[in-house]
Amino acid sequence: MNKQKNASGFFTPGVAVSFALLLAVIVVSAFAPLFAPYDPTATDLTATLQAPSPQHILGTDQNGRDIFSRMLYGGRTTILGSLAIVIFSMLIGIPMGLVSGYFGGAVDKLMIRLTDIIVSFPTLLLAFIFVGVLGRGLKNSVLAIGIVYIPMTARLTRSLTLAEKNKGYVDALRTSGCPVIKILFLQILPNCLPTLSSQLTLDIGYAIIDLASMSFIGLGVQLPDCDWGAMLEESRNLIFTHPLSALAPGIAIAVTVISVNIFSDGVQRYIDPTRRKLKRSVLRHG
Repeated sequence: MNKQKNASGFFTPGVAVSFALLLAVIVVSAFAPLFAPYDPTATDLTATLQAPSPQHILGTDQNGRDIFSRMLYGGRTTILGSLAIVIFSMLIGIPMGLVSGYFGGAVDKLMIRLTDIIVSFPTLLLAFIFVGVLGRGLKNSVLAIGIVYIPMTARLTRSLTLAEKNKGYVDALRTSGCPVIKILFLQILPNCLPTLSSQLTLDIGYAIIDLASMSFIGLGVQLPDCDWGAMLEESRNLIFTHPLSALAPGIAIAVTVISVNIFSDGVQRYIDPTRRKLKRSVLRHG
């Protein structure tokens, strides 16, 4: 009965539409070479700033490049980069949170102090500093943003571990002499995954915005490659004369992020309709 109620709360029209949009974005981005009619980096100065036509669905940019093709390839860079950010923060943040929450004491205090230092800075400002040290480029931007995301993931994992470690099944495992690493990763972590999966799904939306922001100011993707943020930067001076070149990547970012947020809310309701979602702002300042 509860599963049926949860399922009905999850499969709402909004969640269904958001899932369909996300699936479409992922598929066309992942298989960009199959869907893109042109090379996204090929320039044609005889065909600059063309209006949409059967040959160029979204027209061309100031260098004669096909906007639709660049949208597809740029989407692949944006989506994969955002996933890499979240995965990187998971690989480091989750073990940190598990160890900190389980052992407590000096280990916990050290982790809290380290995360306090990082979260005291605005996300993008700290990412700018890291990129300034590491150098420009997509890989360094992904690494920089991923480092900034680690404390939020670690704090969420820590709070969930604190709630789990005093339960009866953990006491029974300790008494039986079960190794700590098995308790953490085979018992406590699986019980934390539902909430972690919901929050980390939401983090993908934040990562898309942050990565696009890095590319917009020239610290992310470098020419001749592109992503949606770089496309926005290239076309910002054309917003009034040829708005489609700027609107297309802007709409793609907005639709994708909104879809991620709606889908994440649906996942959270399915997992536990009474559980309050942990907001990133709380994790940053809590």
